[in-house]
Amino acid sequence: MKKLSSNRSSERGSAGIKLILVLTVIVLVGHAGINYVPVAYQGASFRQEMDTAVVRGLGASGRIRPQEAVTASIQKASYDYDIPNDAFVEIKPVNGVIEARVAYQRKIDMLPFGLYKYVYDFDYTAKPVGYLLKQ
Repeated sequence: MKKLSSNRSSERGSAGIKLILVLTVIVLVGHAGINYVPVAYQGASFRQEMDTAVVRGLGASGRIRPQEAVTASIQKASYDYDIPNDAFVEIKPVNGVIEARVAYQRKIDMLPFGLYKYVYDFDYTAKPVGYLLKQ
């Protein structure tokens, strides 16, 4: 019977290195997620608020002007969702309805210490759709 050699110095310590590499990857992915997810969630929520605002503009009645109602709703939502002050906001009537367009960029630290910054681009045009527009 052959005796197994216990002299395997080149194989020692590999589990510790693998553990350190896996933990490093988990920390980097977690850091990126912690920074990216809130910004993406705010953007998605703001899109929904923009859609709601333009639909409310269709239903504006009486002395309320639709464009002013949409502008007020979008300004409030931009404050609530921490939209940058330098964002491009355009609210205008198009074919009898109010459309709202908002565009901005935000830099997100994906890697620690500012090694890599992702540029989150938000550019969305809200248009009323659905049965309210059918004639």
